[in-house]
Amino acid sequence: MSLQAFGLILLAGLIHALWNVAAKKAGGDARFAFFTSVLMMVVWAPLGWWLGRSAVPLWGAREWAIVAVSGVLHVVYYVTLLRGYRQADLTVVYPLARGTGPLLSSLTALALLGERLTAWGALGIAAVVGGVFLIAGGPALLRAGGGSGQAQQRLRKGLLYGLLTGVFIASYTVVDGYAVKVLLLSPILVDYMGNLVRVVVLAPAALRRPQELRTLWATQWRFALVVAAVSPVAYVLVLFAMQSAPLSLVAPAREVSMLFAALIGGHLLGEGDRAARVAGALLIAAGVGALALG
Repeated sequence: MSLQAFGLILLAGLIHALWNVAAKKAGGDARFAFFTSVLMMVVWAPLGWWLGRSAVPLWGAREWAIVAVSGVLHVVYYVTLLRGYRQADLTVVYPLARGTGPLLSSLTALALLGERLTAWGALGIAAVVGGVFLIAGGPALLRAGGGSGQAQQRLRKGLLYGLLTGVFIASYTVVDGYAVKVLLLSPILVDYMGNLVRVVVLAPAALRRPQELRTLWATQWRFALVVAAVSPVAYVLVLFAMQSAPLSLVAPAREVSMLFAALIGGHLLGEGDRAARVAGALLIAAGVGALALG
């Protein structure tokens, strides 16, 4: 992995952790996802138009199909993530989602895209997944999942939504990686045009109850604006990194965001065991370093 790709992933990780904290604090559902998609469409319209005016008319059925599939997968991912944040702790849902996603993405890239994994890369992936496991609670996480109290029920929901979110992260990572590496589409256009698909998909559910929508907008628009303004930056940086580095390394390296989420989320939201969180973050740091060498 080049130093440039590694730097892009580090910056993307910090931005990703920040917008996830904002999304958690919003406590929104599919309508919050609709707010962020609409605001994203407006905020990034000048750039989308500038880059798309000459490129998009040249797209064929394959390009549009990939963008449409990407948009739908991002919708399902984001709605699942938001539901997990409403029913469980960020410090459970986020690390499990971020750990499952890259593992599945890397395995898929190795199996379907013909990528090769070095010993350093394999060690890095193992360290990242292990670090995420520690941040989520380690062995205590599995033991607590067997209880029946309210805390255990909340934890089980966090496990479920974290794993589901990870599956969708892996799915859209592979699809978007194919778009930028094989079809050679602009990372910015893949994200922006995919967001237009998200607006269309979310609109029917969001507009069903206009009065509730207005009430939610009044309380959530600030959080939605933060997510809309910065989340595309984080993901586009990752897509640019994918153009010059193997997807099987980029996907797990993104989990450097856990270094930031473990500190930011734990401090602001008061969640998680600090010792396990720090140990997991250090393990992830070592894993990301191994991925850079790989």
